[in-house]
Amino acid sequence: MRTRVQRGTVLVAAGALAVLAGCGTSAPKTAPVAAQVSPSEASSPSPSAAPTSAASTPSPSSAPSPAASKAPVVQTKGLAGKTIVIDPGHNRNNGQHTAEINKQVDSGNGMKACDTTGTQTNDGYQEAAFTWDVATRLAGLLRAAGAKVVMTLDADTAWGPCITDRARIGNESGAAVVISIHGDGGPAGGSGFHVMEPGLNGPIKEPSHRLAIAVRDSYRAGTGLQASSYIGTDGLNPRTDMGGLNLTTVPKVMLEAGNMRNAGDASLMKSPDFRQKAAQSLVTALSRYLS
Repeated sequence: MRTRVQRGTVLVAAGALAVLAGCGTSAPKTAPVAAQVSPSEASSPSPSAAPTSAASTPSPSSAPSPAASKAPVVQTKGLAGKTIVIDPGHNRNNGQHTAEINKQVDSGNGMKACDTTGTQTNDGYQEAAFTWDVATRLAGLLRAAGAKVVMTLDADTAWGPCITDRARIGNESGAAVVISIHGDGGPAGGSGFHVMEPGLNGPIKEPSHRLAIAVRDSYRAGTGLQASSYIGTDGLNPRTDMGGLNLTTVPKVMLEAGNMRNAGDASLMKSPDFRQKAAQSLVTALSRYLS
């Protein structure tokens, strides 16, 4: 997602694509491809465009840093028998379905676009490809640990789904927890990850905060990536403008796994090795929260 303006400003880009100012803070940057000018809260590449292809692998000059190459210790206690919903941000088909994703829906704190296309790295690696890859790796690890996994979309999902439908899937699944995975589109000079958590008062605010801390600590330790330098406080970012958080009745957080417009973060996020460590770190985070 593009780094979001704290007020949740909705912009309209050329070509009538409604865009939500990403999941971070500062005003969004202009994306290099017109179909990618918007970020949002939804995602799913088709099998023919698998995100782990050679095109998504960085060159030797952009290899992961030594910190990110350390193998994380994966913790799985407490996962067996639990239902966990994984929400991969955005959908690579959204650019071909602008009318559908521009539809306004109730976010629980104002009207917002159903979904957006998400952001991408400067050389075109899409946020939706990143989120789908990490989400499917995470799903496999959780199932191996005995958890039941529900995805908000699959590889055949044509577009979206809307943020309202994503929240509904989590709410109706009987899940113990929901985790939404994104990549930010922040300022090029800013780096690092942050975890968005519900900012509105309600019964899921406190457990979501505990989940956010578990995700922050495990992700930082497991990937070597530091907390965001441009948004949030020590990697945590309460939000009241995010429909995916406002509408949930299940403890939920949204991970902005790195800044895709920052050269260093982008090179890591394009690395399959880093994406595997990201998934492993989220397994540990969920284990710590659920146990």
